[in-house]
Amino acid sequence: MSTLESPARVGKAAAAVDRAKSEGRAALVAYLPVGYPDVDASIDAAKAAVAGGADIIELGLPYSDPTMDGHTIQQAVDVALAHRTRPVDVLRAVEGVAATGAATLVMTYFPPIDRYGMDRWATDLANAGGAGLITPDLIPDEAAAWIAASDDHDLERVFLVAPSSTDARLTTTAAACRGFVYAASLMGVTGTRATVGAGASELVRRTRAAGAERVCVGLGVSTPAQATEVAGYADGVIVGSAFVQRLLDADSPLAGARAVEELARALSEGVRAG
Repeated sequence: MSTLESPARVGKAAAAVDRAKSEGRAALVAYLPVGYPDVDASIDAAKAAVAGGADIIELGLPYSDPTMDGHTIQQAVDVALAHRTRPVDVLRAVEGVAATGAATLVMTYFPPIDRYGMDRWATDLANAGGAGLITPDLIPDEAAAWIAASDDHDLERVFLVAPSSTDARLTTTAAACRGFVYAASLMGVTGTRATVGAGASELVRRTRAAGAERVCVGLGVSTPAQATEVAGYADGVIVGSAFVQRLLDADSPLAGARAVEELARALSEGVRAG
C-alpha cells in the first residue's frame, strides 16, 4: 500500500481491483474517449463496456497534442475535438457512466485540467461521481498541486511507470499513487499489437517491490488471450485501442456500442481465465 493511502481511504477504482482480486481474477479496465462518435454515443459505449463486464472505465478527455495516443485513438479524438468536446462534456459522461456503479476515472493530459482550474476540476469531478484521474504526462515530482487537490476531494490519482523506470522512480510513483499504478507494458504509444511487451511481467514485479499494492497493465492488450496472459501477473488489464477500433469500424453508434459490449464480454472471460 502506498504511503499516501490508508485502508479507510480506498477509492472506487482501488475497491474495484480489490473486489476482482477477491474473486480470484484481475480487473478489466476499459478506455474510451469522450466525444466519439459524439458525446451521447460515447457515454452509451462506455455503459456497454460495463454491461460486458468491465470493472473500471477510463474516459478520455480529448486533447490536441497527445504524446501517448497511437493512431487508432487519435482518429477518434480528432473527431471528438472537431465536435468541440470539452471538459464539461467529460464531466457529464463521468456522471452518466458512474451511475452504472462502475468506477469511473478520467484519463487526461494535464494542460486542459490546468486551464480548467485544478481545484474547480477536482470539485466538479468528485461531484460527478468520478473516481479520479490517470495523468500520462504528469510525474509525481511535478504534481504537488494535484496531489493536494485530489486529497482534498478524496480522488484517486494514477501515475504511469514504464520498463525504463528506475527503481527510485518506481518507489516515488508507487508512493504518490492512490488507486493503482498504471504499468505501460512497453515504450511507445497505444495500439493493438500481436504480443504484449515482454518486460511487462518484470515491470509489475519491480513495481510491487517498490511498494505498489495494485498494478494494472496497459498498452498492447487487445485479445482475450492477451488479457489472460496479463491477468496471470497483474491486478488489472487495461484495454483501449481495441475498444476504440470497434467504434471506428461500426456503421452506427448502436452497432459500435454492441461491438464494445461483445469485446468487453470476451475480455472479461479472458481475465477470469488468467
